[in-house]
Amino acid sequence: MLSYPTIDPVAISLGPLQVHWYGLMYVLGFVAALLLGRMRIERIGLSKDDMGDYLFYGALGVVIGGRLGYALFYGLGQWQADALWVFRVWDGGMSFHGGLLGVLLASLYFARRKGLAFFTLTDFVAPLVPIGLGAGRIGNFINHELPGRVTDLPWGMPFPGMGPQARHPSALYEALLEGVVLFVVLWVISAKPRQRGLVSGWFLVLYGIFRFAVEFVRMPDAHIGFVALDWVTMGMLLTLPMIVAGLGLILWSRSQPVDARIPAKAS
Repeated sequence: MLSYPTIDPVAISLGPLQVHWYGLMYVLGFVAALLLGRMRIERIGLSKDDMGDYLFYGALGVVIGGRLGYALFYGLGQWQADALWVFRVWDGGMSFHGGLLGVLLASLYFARRKGLAFFTLTDFVAPLVPIGLGAGRIGNFINHELPGRVTDLPWGMPFPGMGPQARHPSALYEALLEGVVLFVVLWVISAKPRQRGLVSGWFLVLYGIFRFAVEFVRMPDAHIGFVALDWVTMGMLLTLPMIVAGLGLILWSRSQPVDARIPAKAS
């Protein structure tokens, strides 16, 4: 088996100020989204300056939605016991599904403000998301989070604080699938003329499949455990609606026009 790499979760220490790798990964994701988005945003009739505005709203959606989602899906009891706990973002974590809902609400507001069709905007942003997802999973790995289940595969490694048994590096699996593979597929699909909603649909389907699959080798949250049948995790439960919604969106997109360049006033 491999050895778990020794990396200090704190990237930079300046007196009492500590900057963690996990936080830097969020910054990396936002910067990558900004740079890649500016390359393509004029295709949907918006300016490069609009990309900065959209990123601001999207970042708010990620942070607020991610934290509230974690509180609702994974820490409701703790939130009920301590109303201020939700503001202590270093205690607990963030939820992808909550962050996704936050970004969708931010996108809905921004699309209406710019007179842009909602799915035109989500198709544009979907390929920009996986880089942040992949970077975040690497941050989880450095932070000793998301332990995998025991394995005898040669790339298994002992997880810090969980004994000598080799475990799946599940955070790295997610970084590869949700980050690299998802980005490549969506970037290629979105580079060609396609029906509105198609890219968004494939994002939901592929992320859902990747996340559902990795949940089989990832330990369930310790304070929740399995939610059904001794194998269904909360991650699986939250991911199934994504897959169903994505398939429905792909089918719906077949009735939409194929546009190489969608104008800002699309209906």
